[in-house]
Formats: sequence, structure tokens, C-alpha cells
Amino acid sequence: MRRYLFDENIENFETHEIDVAIIGSGIAGLYAAYNLNSAMSCVIFTKENADTSASALAQGGIAVVSESDDTFEYHFKDTIRAGAGLCDEDAVHTIVEEGPWDINKLIELGCNFDKDASGRLKVTMEGGHGRRRIIHSGGDATGFEIVRTLKELVHGCPNVSLLENYFIADIVTNNGSVAGIAAYNNGWHFFKTSHVIIAAGGIGQVYRYTTNPLVATGDGIAMALRAGAALKDMEFVQFHPTGFYSETSRNRQCFLISEAVRGEGGILLNEKGERYMVGRHELAELAPRDIVARENYREIENQSLPYVLLDITSKPESFLTERFPTIYQNCLKSGINIAHQPIPVGPVQHYMMGGIKTDLWGATNIRGLYAAGEAACTGVHGANRLASNSTLECLVFGRRCATSVNNLMDEPKIEPPKIAASKFDSIDIDIVKEKNNIKGIMVKHCGIVRNGKSMADGLEKLIEIIEKIEPAAYTSIPMMELYNMALVSKSIMTAAIARKESVGAHYRED
Repeated sequence: MRRYLFDENIENFETHEIDVAIIGSGIAGLYAAYNLNSAMSCVIFTKENADTSASALAQGGIAVVSESDDTFEYHFKDTIRAGAGLCDEDAVHTIVEEGPWDINKLIELGCNFDKDASGRLKVTMEGGHGRRRIIHSGGDATGFEIVRTLKELVHGCPNVSLLENYFIADIVTNNGSVAGIAAYNNGWHFFKTSHVIIAAGGIGQVYRYTTNPLVATGDGIAMALRAGAALKDMEFVQFHPTGFYSETSRNRQCFLISEAVRGEGGILLNEKGERYMVGRHELAELAPRDIVARENYREIENQSLPYVLLDITSKPESFLTERFPTIYQNCLKSGINIAHQPIPVGPVQHYMMGGIKTDLWGATNIRGLYAAGEAACTGVHGANRLASNSTLECLVFGRRCATSVNNLMDEPKIEPPKIAASKFDSIDIDIVKEKNNIKGIMVKHCGIVRNGKSMADGLEKLIEIIEKIEPAAYTSIPMMELYNMALVSKSIMTAAIARKESVGAHYRED
């Protein structure tokens, strides 16, 4: 494995000095920036524009105890159950018990959650939850509203700036401590800092069908791995049961049909019109995501249609346009009126439960390196994330990362090491072809249903790709993304091979 993606001495880079670098402009990164001590200079880096994140796409809402018939203990038990008992209990207690404070803070800061006529927060049900505890905004635009609120707040912080179109290639370290970051933007830049928060999102683009945006190539996890950070639970990849089926989304991005559609009464039908989830799980369509995703996969494997049907036509059109305006409009653009027609759906990669291993304050095993959001593995999700817990985790651990940095703000910066220029070969690589090869390997050999022989074959193919591209000079962002995708895919495959039993989202047919 290469230590750095760049191949020249960082003394030749354009050099800057800041107190804190935050990689990613989603909810975790923005909320961390907002909670930093205002005496610290902070830069938020984003690979493309600040609006391109999975956070802004989040539809379902936030799971939080807010009703009189709900308790922290109920939410805790639902989370542990969904995670197949492999959650870190202290981490679960942390988000469940601290989450309401952060939600109230968001409301105080101007975030508009949906309320009823009496002014109470509206709550709904989602899969795996035993109580109605999902709050939402704009019907199905919760992530968009939270990101909007936090962006406005951060723009008002004089100590925080945002740099768009900066690709962060590597965390530069010296003797196990962060010394800075190497960034590419029409040339190489070095930002000297002793505090880096990775909030770069997930790994969805290593799979052929995913709800993640095109920028989700696992860069944050890959740069942490090269820096020596420990990873955890990489085999636990969540597949959402209901991505909108369209051939045009192949190798790109699938539109998500929220869990909340089933929470509001949507039912799943096969091509014969049979409601197959009844009898397969006591919660039917509201079973945990891994179970519903596998059942959808099995139905598709045993019928001629390449999708199943999600039917919410039992609800009036007026209800659907108010509760699910984003879904309603997006389906309508594809010729589906969800008030009168079932929605063609299939399982798609959606979320990474594993990632960069952190403690309860977002710290990694590298001094000065923190992680929050989907790139991190706090232990909250275990083997399978409970619906709508991820946004809560972004808030709680984004804030906790900021607290960790604030407590160390007076520490002196670490001097960067001397890094000699490296010599790499000018190898002709078809980047698009190799990216698609990785996607095909992952969906075939390490998808919803897995087995040891298939995964071993997939690992061999990934190693072949890595051996081909590793000696090459990386002269473009797509080429660096390709290497990151290959490293992350290998980490997922290796962890999946090592876990012999089926548990949660990791299902082995052998």
C-alpha cells in the first residue's frame, strides 16, 4: 500500500497554516465546525461543491425520543436489536441520551422540523423501531433542511471558511501525530495543522447500485488507512431495501425511496402482486433493513422482473404530496404517480456501518485525527444501522469531535516530516473501466448475499487491480479516487472473509 498519493516533496507545495481541518461538508462536518472554539481558525474542505453530500439527500428523518410513551431505554434496545447485539453499548447510550439536546439546539438555531396544528413535533414510524420517534422536515427533506441551517450558521462564524473543489489526498503524520493535510486544487497544497476531523462520508461508489452521490469513493477511510488509522467493522455494509429502479442509475446513483414510505403504510409486492413480507418477519415491511433487503433480493432472483413493487396507493394523493414531496416529484419525473401506481424498487448499497475506528469522543489511534459521520465507526450501529440513527450520530459525534479539539487547542503544531519525492511510472490506465470493474466485483462477490469461495475470488481480482494501478503516477483526481476505491473494497472484502458467521447486514449463505 502506498503511504501517500502525491509523488513530490511537500516542501514544494503551496503552504498554508490553520488550526483545524474538517474534511467534508455534510451534517457531521458542519456541526463540528459550528461547535469549535471561535478562537481557532477552521477550514472545511469539500471535494466538489458544498451541497454535494449524502447528508443533504437524507429523507427519512432523525430518530429521537420525544413522545411521552417513549424512553431512552426503548430507543437503546431497538438500536441494539437492529445491530444484532454487536453495537457498542456506551456509544448507543451516548447518542440516545445526548441526541435530544442536539435536536433542541437545532430547533433553537432555526431548523424547521414538521409540526402539527398544536405546534408539537410530528413523529412517524420506521423499520426496526418499536415507537413512533422519527421527526422530519419538509415531509421527506430532513437532511436538506439541517444542512441548510448549519451552512447558514457556519457562514456566520468568522473563524470558519469553506474551500470547494479541494481533493484531500492524504493525512500527513510525524511520529504518530497529525502534521497536516495534502490537498489538490489545480496543483498541490499543504495545510499545516495538528487537528483533522474526517467527515467525508461513505463508500457507496464501490458498488454498482448505491444511493450515495458520485463523490462517495471512500476517500476519508482510505486516507486514514494509509496514515495508519485502525478500521473497524468494514464487512458491515448496509443495503437499503428500496432504491428506485432505473437502468440509468447503474454505476452512478439511485434515488432513495425512504423507509418512511413503509412506515406510513407502504407494502411490498412481487410481480404476481403477492405481499411476500407477511409471514417472513413479525414486523413484515417494517422489519430491519437487512432482512427486508434480502427478501427483496430473493424475490427478484426468483421472478422475471428486475425489481419488486412498493405500493402506497392506499394513501390519498394529498397526503403523499405533503408527506413525501421529494419522492412524489422524483417518481413523477420517471412516469410514476405514487398515488396511483406502485413504485419499482430494489435493494441498493446505502450506508457503511464500519469505518475509521474512534472512541466516544471521535478520536482515532493517531493523535490529532478524529472522525465523525459515516466515515467513522463509533460502534453505534453494530452489524446493522437502525433507521434514522445516522443523522443523530452525526450531530452527537460531530459536536464531541469539536469538544475534543477544543480541549487540545493550545497544543503546539507538529512539524511535518521530510518526504522525499517518489518515482512512479506513466502507466496508461482506463480509469472509468477499472472503477466499473471494482463495482462489478463488489456487487457480485461481496453484496447482499455472500459466500467464502466467491469472496476469495473477488479478493484475488481486487488485488490484481491494485497491483496494476499502484505503481502509476497519480496525475488526476479520478485516478486517486480509483486507488481509494480499490483499497476500501479490499478492506471490506478481507473483513467479510474473516467473519465466518452470518450477522446483521453480513449474510453468508455458506
